[in-house]
Amino acid sequence: MRFLPTRAHGAIDYLWGIALMASPWFFGFADVPAATWVAIVFGAGAILYSAFTAYELGLVKILPMPMHLILDGLGGIVLAASPFLFGFADQVLWPHMLFGLFSMVACLVTHLEPMLTTGYREPA
Repeated sequence: MRFLPTRAHGAIDYLWGIALMASPWFFGFADVPAATWVAIVFGAGAILYSAFTAYELGLVKILPMPMHLILDGLGGIVLAASPFLFGFADQVLWPHMLFGLFSMVACLVTHLEPMLTTGYREPA
C-alpha cells in the first residue's frame, strides 16, 4: 500500500541523508573508519540522487521516481548489510541496520508518481 506522498518522501530524503552522515558522531562510532565512511557515502549519495529526482523537491528533475525508489530499496539492503559486508558488525550494527530498514520501507510505501505540475496522483 503506497500512502506516502512524494513531497513528504523528498523532505525525508534530505533529512535522512543528513542524519545518516551525522550518525557517526551522534551515535559515537566516528572512531570506526569503515562504519563512518559507509554512513557518509550513503548519506551523501542519497542527497545527490534526491537532488536529481523528478519529484517536488528535486533540483534537476531527470531521475524518474520509480528509479529513485529502486535506489532507495537497494541502497537500504546494502546499508543494512554493510556491518557484515565491511566487517564492523562487532563494533557498530544498529544505526546502519535501522537506517537501511527505514530506506527499504520508504521505497515500498511511497507513491510512484509525483504531483509536480500535472496534479496527477497515483491511486492509493
